[in-house]
Amino acid sequence: MTAEQLMRSRYVAYVVRDAAYLLHTWAAATRPPHLTFEDNLEWTALDILNTVGGTAFHTEGTVEFRAHYLADGRPGEQHENSRFVRADGRWVYLAPAA
Repeated sequence: MTAEQLMRSRYVAYVVRDAAYLLHTWAAATRPPHLTFEDNLEWTALDILNTVGGTAFHTEGTVEFRAHYLADGRPGEQHENSRFVRADGRWVYLAPAA
């Protein structure tokens, strides 16, 4: 798996509201104790804009993305450059890149 593939799988987890998967793929140092989902939010599309590192040959990487959603029927988007690291041999989400 690559950091980009993990980003895509985490997006799907947000779509289907799979908190267990999201927490499992979150770095222990930055993982929240629990997740809640907004009832009025529906994720509709994901665009990967750029990736740096994050392959089998790296220990860290970033994935810049734009996730589209509807909130109370109104379109919106979340734009983030996410940091990923390897922990115990697997990719995990760390935090937004500064």
